[in-house]
Amino acid sequence: MPISELKLAKELIRRQSITPKDAGVINLLAKNLRSLGFNCKIINFKNIKNLYAKLGKSSPNFCYAGHTDVVPPGNISDWSVNPFRPAIKNNKLIGRGANDMKASIACFVAAVSKFKTQNKKFKGSISLLITGDEEGIAINGTKRVVKYLKRKREKINFCLVGEPTNPNKLGEMIKIGRRGSITGRLTVIGSQGHVAYPHRANNPSNTMIKILKRIKELKLDKGTKNFQPSNLEVTKINIDNHADNVIPGSANAVFNIRFNDKHSSGSLKRKLNTIFKSITKKAKCKFRIQYEVSGESFLTKPNKTTYMIQNTIKKITGIKPKLSTSGGTSDARFIRNIAPCLEFGLVGKTMHKVDESVSISDLKKLTKIYQNILVSYFK
Repeated sequence: MPISELKLAKELIRRQSITPKDAGVINLLAKNLRSLGFNCKIINFKNIKNLYAKLGKSSPNFCYAGHTDVVPPGNISDWSVNPFRPAIKNNKLIGRGANDMKASIACFVAAVSKFKTQNKKFKGSISLLITGDEEGIAINGTKRVVKYLKRKREKINFCLVGEPTNPNKLGEMIKIGRRGSITGRLTVIGSQGHVAYPHRANNPSNTMIKILKRIKELKLDKGTKNFQPSNLEVTKINIDNHADNVIPGSANAVFNIRFNDKHSSGSLKRKLNTIFKSITKKAKCKFRIQYEVSGESFLTKPNKTTYMIQNTIKKITGIKPKLSTSGGTSDARFIRNIAPCLEFGLVGKTMHKVDESVSISDLKKLTKIYQNILVSYFK
């Protein structure tokens, strides 16, 4: 009997797998996959549980990637149901992780169970790469599993990431790439002193203001054929000063850049460092900068598999999905190092919100889409 996407989605949501806790969710998923004949390898990296499951041994290998961890529910009293006791209201499944992205995982497992009953001797293999570290710092999840698979010389021919890619309706959007992301943590160091004697001090806040104004006014680009313009946003400004009559000795700021394929993290670092050096030198200050790169921009050039998936979605939803690179980062930034990949899942309208939910109708349609993708891929 095929696995029900609704029943499995509910079971997954009941596990309170708030990053980095697993709460038994990876074992539950592995149990369901083993019942379908999958060979399941649970991989632990610093108490983060990850799963690589595979059905079959031959090529090509079609992989589905996703995550079982969820963000905290916030104030539970704001929810109409307990976020970890999923309920159906107005034909919607409500619970934390309903569309980001436990229900999508359930749809793919249900799709495989239906595909398998009708295609007992398909040529190739189906795999799932599931992490418990996507909503957090994403160091001990997909990033390390990808390195593990490379060491094992495990070949993935194509990967479908089940993130909730649709803004409003199922079928609207496929993600074929993402902008890169770099965070900068800047400290400007001056000289502390009394506010009544500014000539005896060097106020770093004045220099910080000049720097932030300059980098915010940078026109990085106007966008490219496949990407929207790059943008820089200042996210934090902090001066740790507890006295009102003291010129501070240092000032801190944090900024983030989402950048397209006109740049790399390296080229942006060089551009920014030139600005920091120039302004602090004139002000006779010093600076420290620490960069954190979440990922470089990437694009999976549309191929026959991309267009097959696009046509499959249109056939079932009546909507031709747009091929897009919009939005934030996802684990596709790691997977693209070993396989071409795209993203398609549920409607992301309520992800990370109170009463996160997914349409029951969309669950059935997504299962059908995933099943038909497998049929067409292995033809």
